[in-house]
Amino acid sequence: MLLYVDNAIMELIIGLSVSFVTLYVKASRARLFKEYKEVQREKVADLDIQLVCDDSNIFKWTALIKGPSETPYEGGVFQLAFSVPEKYPLQPPQVRFLTKIFHPNVHFKICLDILKNAWSPAWTLQSVCRAIIALMAHPEPDSPLNCDSGNLLRSGDVRGFQSMAKMYTRLAAMPKKG
Repeated sequence: MLLYVDNAIMELIIGLSVSFVTLYVKASRARLFKEYKEVQREKVADLDIQLVCDDSNIFKWTALIKGPSETPYEGGVFQLAFSVPEKYPLQPPQVRFLTKIFHPNVHFKICLDILKNAWSPAWTLQSVCRAIIALMAHPEPDSPLNCDSGNLLRSGDVRGFQSMAKMYTRLAAMPKKG
């Protein structure tokens, strides 16, 4: 008799777990569809960010962001890939640069607190893009993913850092001429 009760409890627990996962996925989809509609409305308002949802998977997005002015990234267009978890917005998206960039906090992956321990469901994919643009303008060399660029800034060689960052931007993030 005890075995029967234990099996019944296990089936109930498994059923509840599946229900919670289904609720997470439904909530995530609803949130992402809301963000998609918002992005469509803001296309003209925010010319520095172009967010695009994958046609076949609402959990996959790409973004094109313009390099911030008065930085070595100015004039460049950088492509990002977003992988959104099923528990979004309770968990942050995974974001990586597809465009090569010389930056202390980027080595394909991005070292940004809001994508880790400082995440809040109030953040959107659009606001994450804005935070990445802000990080591009204000690198944090004390926690580098790219040690070469971090070492240049930490040693005070701002000119060397900017020269390398401009070269990477020219080669990887600017349209080819002719």
